[in-house]
Amino acid sequence: MEAVLSSYLAHLAVERGLAANTLASYRRDLQRYVEHLRGLGRKELDEVGEADVQAFLSALREGDGRHPALVASSAARAVSAVRGLHRFALREGVAAHDPAHEVRPPRQLRRLPKAISVAEVERLIAASGPEGAPLTLRNRALLETLYGTGARISEAVGLAVDDLEQDQVRLRGKGGRTRVVPIGRYAREALDAYLVRARPALAPRSPALFLNARGGRLTRQGAWEVLQAAAERAGLAGISPHVLRHSFATHLIDGGADVRVVQELLGHASVTTTQVYTLVTVDRLREVYAAAHPRARQ
Repeated sequence: MEAVLSSYLAHLAVERGLAANTLASYRRDLQRYVEHLRGLGRKELDEVGEADVQAFLSALREGDGRHPALVASSAARAVSAVRGLHRFALREGVAAHDPAHEVRPPRQLRRLPKAISVAEVERLIAASGPEGAPLTLRNRALLETLYGTGARISEAVGLAVDDLEQDQVRLRGKGGRTRVVPIGRYAREALDAYLVRARPALAPRSPALFLNARGGRLTRQGAWEVLQAAAERAGLAGISPHVLRHSFATHLIDGGADVRVVQELLGHASVTTTQVYTLVTVDRLREVYAAAHPRARQ
């Protein structure tokens, strides 16, 4: 088994090009697996059965005197390494069967996107900067655009002036996909104020929509700093561009938007990616149920 393990790790390093840290984690996981098999009296991979692999997964989750119990994500990584080892052994003719084929990694808890309230969004935008300053107008237009369209930060800073139309904006997302998203009155008014009163002084001939103080295109890092500064002034912690994007989606679904419409607005390739936002609104569902169902009243 040691020889197969060495060959597999070499395959991962040379042919798959795994990062050093990932490779080290795989090595630790697989060495623990080999020890587990030896404890069961298995000397060759062909002697290993599916029950042995399942027992290893249980040992990972429960821990023992030498190893603490692993969380689902770490156990899933270890099981992935074991499954890869057995696939490799079968493919190389070292083993006649793959006992790990039907063993599935533990399900990981789905992390729900963080969203802030509408009132907190308003506080954030109101904290764009000193009243009337040109860069404040830009900052407000940027924050209104991020929240008003659900754009990724890379999509927002990649906008050109020509991407703006009367009541919509053209966003270029992942994989070069382009989508047209409506923009509301607040974002439109903030953009108009920036375009008329601030942007001409920065670089009127640049095609980029959002500009920095030197007239160049605002970078992702620059946009991040705008957001962080506004969040600090507003007294809000843990704010990121993704938080505004998540808030955009959550508030739409709270307002009754169909999940497939939100999918299109966010530029998700699959509706299953968007459906996570329906989980965020459980509190809202409880409120509606408590207020509307005759048997919900205490």
